Amino acid sequence: MRVVVTDAEVTLADVLSLRVSIEHPLPEGTRLVLRQRGTGSEAKVVLGTPGAEARDASVAVSLTPLGLAPGRWDTYLEHDGGPADGEPARRTRMHCVDPGFSLDRLDAYALSRRTMAYRAYRTLNGYLALKISPAEPVADVRAVWFREGRFEVTGLLAYTGFDDDDAHRTARLALRSTSGPDTAVTAAATVQGVRFHAALSLCDVIAATPEYEGLWAPSLEVDGLETPLPLGARIDDVDGKRRRVQYPDTSVDGVPVRPCYTVDDELRLEVGG
Repeated sequence: MRVVVTDAEVTLADVLSLRVSIEHPLPEGTRLVLRQRGTGSEAKVVLGTPGAEARDASVAVSLTPLGLAPGRWDTYLEHDGGPADGEPARRTRMHCVDPGFSLDRLDAYALSRRTMAYRAYRTLNGYLALKISPAEPVADVRAVWFREGRFEVTGLLAYTGFDDDDAHRTARLALRSTSGPDTAVTAAATVQGVRFHAALSLCDVIAATPEYEGLWAPSLEVDGLETPLPLGARIDDVDGKRRRVQYPDTSVDGVPVRPCYTVDDELRLEVGG
């Protein structure tokens, strides 16, 4: 049985919503199977409307009750092999033609306060899969640049539960040395709704860097949030930013400065090196 997903998304209510094109009507008892890579753990959901003659079908599955662990999950349709006793079930991996990427949709999803984030996407081989990640409040970076001796950054406050409105909040950008959290350089930041902008003098950073060499971790302290937000880039579908994303560097009094990402896609400012 050939199955092609033509549209896939995880709704704001964490429901996997699919539009599928099917070669034959779904047999009674057809199940959606989610299988985790690495562990082989599976979750199965029986689909409704068996035997429908339509060649297109809609599937909606609530993900939260399934208790899926963080990781990558491949998707299959499974049905019993036939009337004969002991005949094995037949399983078909779900092809996908929907790239599954809309930054506006991902931004809207990130506005809610969550503990787990679900995203449907198409694999490199053209199959439907799910990516599940822990969701903690973060200042999601959209742009980084140097201008007139300043380090500047803009982005979106994700998973904070703040409204996307025009309300202003008191905020502060802080750079702390990874070699000692007591060393910090701070500057006022602008937060409007869920959008933020901050700029900080590179001269202050250089002056606070021992022997002009060190790594700095930026965070955003926002009124109304108990803990500072790390600056990272996790909302889009670009994994491995440490090797894939390269920002232009600059030099202050002969000391090189460049932004970079960690293996966990958190932003850092590298001085010297």
